[in-house]
Amino acid sequence: MKRTEAIKEIKVKELRDYKVTLIDSQPDILMAMHDDIALATKSIYLELYRIGYDYTGESFRDILAVKCQQGLTVKILLDSWGTTPSPEFFEPIIKNGGEVKFFRKMKFFVDFFTKNHRRNHRKILVIDDEIAYIGSPNLTGYSATWREICLRIEGPLALILKKTIIDSSKLYDKYIFNKFSYKKTLYFDGFEIIQDLPSIYRQQIKKRYEKLIKGAKKEIIIETPYFLPGFKLRRLMAQAANRGVNVIVIMPRHSDVKIVDLLRDKYLQFFYRNGINLHFYTESNLHAKCLMVDKATFAVGSANFDYRSFRYQHEIVLVGHQPEIVDMVDIHLRESLKGCQPFNYEAYLRRPLIEKIFGWMLLPFRHLF
Repeated sequence: MKRTEAIKEIKVKELRDYKVTLIDSQPDILMAMHDDIALATKSIYLELYRIGYDYTGESFRDILAVKCQQGLTVKILLDSWGTTPSPEFFEPIIKNGGEVKFFRKMKFFVDFFTKNHRRNHRKILVIDDEIAYIGSPNLTGYSATWREICLRIEGPLALILKKTIIDSSKLYDKYIFNKFSYKKTLYFDGFEIIQDLPSIYRQQIKKRYEKLIKGAKKEIIIETPYFLPGFKLRRLMAQAANRGVNVIVIMPRHSDVKIVDLLRDKYLQFFYRNGINLHFYTESNLHAKCLMVDKATFAVGSANFDYRSFRYQHEIVLVGHQPEIVDMVDIHLRESLKGCQPFNYEAYLRRPLIEKIFGWMLLPFRHLF
């Protein structure tokens, strides 16, 4: 049986030493992951924000438990906000020798919201040190119809991503927060692996995006489920549009977090007036997280284009310039645009007064979203 059974109809790009597949359908992503896990012979490392306590989560739990029984090394890192700790649910894995860790249980602090927003939002799967998945999806039926983006990579990069999971595991044992802490960007085979820790001062993914946007010559495409960039990013996007760069933002018309949509809408007039092209994906919920600049540089990973990802969360983004991957990401983005409706400024001005009021009321809390 071939490892790519679930994605046999999806074009695979051959690079030097790599096979890369872009999958953006949640069912196809889950099938591909499940097939690869079923064929694993050595180890499975999974770092994830959310596993659902549903049929999807159960199917992955059960296949992982089987791999534990077969003697494979199985290590799973989950977030305590995204996946509420449930030893009973994961008992089939644990009792067969697998390891399941939860990142930072919710606690009551004086600054309750700030500290509890420091979550692990990363999404990586590494199998046998040979196959890696990195992108936006969680393992849950909740998002069964969502549009995602995920890169399946066969090649030596998998081992590097496995090492980042092992490094994350140390934080689960003893989490020490330092506002000046950061992880160095990893450079390997033409890829950049940018890892963020919660920080006011060291927002490395944001800084890399700022540099890419500042240097753009022709086109910037941002695809994100939650669109709440801070002042500097907003300014750089406006400056890019004003110097003739085609700046495109793809976001869901209605995300799964209504409160974020209300706050996001408060800023849409600024973007519209500065010549930024806003597009709302309407075919389902859009959860993909992606950036493309000048059809030359791509960034795919777990980070949303918002305050919360850049400032409070553990995130990971893969940046590269490989033409084969750039082409796949570009095709994905063009297909996303086909499922979009452009921003209608007149309709925006006529939106209900209550929505405008809520947008203003939420403004002081924008850093929490």
